Amino acid sequence: MPIHNGADALVDLVVLDIAGTTVQEHGSVYVALHDAVAAAGGEPSSLDVAHWMGADKHEAIAALLSTDLRTRAGVTRRSLSSTKTSALEQAYRQRPPTPMDGVPQALARLRRQGVKVALTTGFTREVTSSLLGSLGWDDAVVDAVVTVDDVRDGRPAPYMIFRSMEVAAVTDVSRVLVAGDTTRDLQAGTNAGAGFVVGVLSGAMTAAALGRVRQTHLLAGVGDIPHLVL
Repeated sequence: MPIHNGADALVDLVVLDIAGTTVQEHGSVYVALHDAVAAAGGEPSSLDVAHWMGADKHEAIAALLSTDLRTRAGVTRRSLSSTKTSALEQAYRQRPPTPMDGVPQALARLRRQGVKVALTTGFTREVTSSLLGSLGWDDAVVDAVVTVDDVRDGRPAPYMIFRSMEVAAVTDVSRVLVAGDTTRDLQAGTNAGAGFVVGVLSGAMTAAALGRVRQTHLLAGVGDIPHLVL
């Protein structure tokens, strides 16, 4: 049900996760993460990898591969990240990412109504640029793109949200909506003090899993956000 029927939007900025929220990338990032760690001698389970959904991928690699294994394998976190990036780019060539249903229309409608849109991600800038380039998403589609390379810490820290506000010139965090498909997305929104923290069911996490952390709304996908705030 809409929470506002007036002419003006209730928010100035909508901050959205990428993989699983705005872009269908078929889980390729988690396959690449698993394979990079396994190639260095780690043995991450699917649950181990799933635990790092929405996180800084550098941090995920460090956590999934112990310091002892990194030393014995003669690898660094950066070299592992490079391996993962190469595998991910290959996966994207084989199965290109696509926008989630209703997302392009939702972004266009929000921006027509004067609401700014930012994308945030635990991907590196290199991977993000390649991914968004393949979709043709540029300044005409979103107002800001913030990656984990741009901040001190990734989710659940709120820094990517604050950086998005800075780039978009938005100062009132109570008029920011944060949406994502993982608990880390929602925790980051809560930690930032966002007025709206919205879980979406377009990714791998269920309503029950997302419900374990604080949120203000739960929607089927980003396509429903304009109905919520316009």
